[in-house]
Amino acid sequence: MPLIPAAPPVPVPIFSGFDYVTVDAAHRRVYAAHSASEALLIVDADTGAVIGQVRVGPLHGVAVNPENGHVFTGNGTDNSVSEIDPTTQKVLRSIDVPGEIDAIAYDPVRKRIYADEDNGTRVFVVDAASMKLVATVTVPGHKPEYLAVDPETHEVYQNIDDLAEVAVIDPDTLKVRRTFPTPGVTRNHPLQYDAAYKQIVAGGGGVLAAYDRSGKELGRATIPQVDQCDLDQKSHVIACAGGGYITVLRTRQGAGPEMITQLEVARGVHTLAIDPKSTNIFAVWASPQGDFVQRYELR
Repeated sequence: MPLIPAAPPVPVPIFSGFDYVTVDAAHRRVYAAHSASEALLIVDADTGAVIGQVRVGPLHGVAVNPENGHVFTGNGTDNSVSEIDPTTQKVLRSIDVPGEIDAIAYDPVRKRIYADEDNGTRVFVVDAASMKLVATVTVPGHKPEYLAVDPETHEVYQNIDDLAEVAVIDPDTLKVRRTFPTPGVTRNHPLQYDAAYKQIVAGGGGVLAAYDRSGKELGRATIPQVDQCDLDQKSHVIACAGGGYITVLRTRQGAGPEMITQLEVARGVHTLAIDPKSTNIFAVWASPQGDFVQRYELR
């Protein structure tokens, strides 16, 4: 008895999901964690065209090694960190870590990957040269969100969602050196570091605030509740996604961020990145109609 198709294939709507986005300006690439597809999305930064996807696992965090253009990924519930060659679109190396990974940051001078524990209390430190775990840093509270490296001191700033504070990790002892509160900023999610102005910018609860390295608040702006922000170090433009908007601000020396513009976008947009060369903003989102990446020009 033969078995034959009774009808043509029927498309099934995609409801997937993205997490962190980053741009490699030198190699003209945009990378997004296509978490539900368990793949790193690779996009051309000049045309906005999708180049490919690399299956790596249920990743969340992405960071670029500026020396060779390789991409580090924090692979969520796979409890691992990987290195990907985006040219060959292959996973080169992976290391298991003792926890789920959310955001990651890379210090190219000390060649360290910092990977924070999703919904946890730890930051895992991986030596990128040997791809070995060298330390586990216990942070206060629960649920670390985003983190950033100070290129001058090599301190790591890690925001803590439930305590509304920022923990500062000592790069020598690999322990928390100090913390400072972020009053008015609740459910801390976005965090960026402006190297020229020596400012930590943190947000949550409809507020984006700037702090000096001692933790003194310099000022704040009112914005929608957002998830991820990204800062262009040259222009000091910071773009944030969430609440159905892309909100664009500018950091200021010794003061809080100021609003530039705001654009209503798809409700699913909660992560984005700025291309430092063009100041274009790349956003990703998932919907029942499909998953998308879109380039926005800041004029």
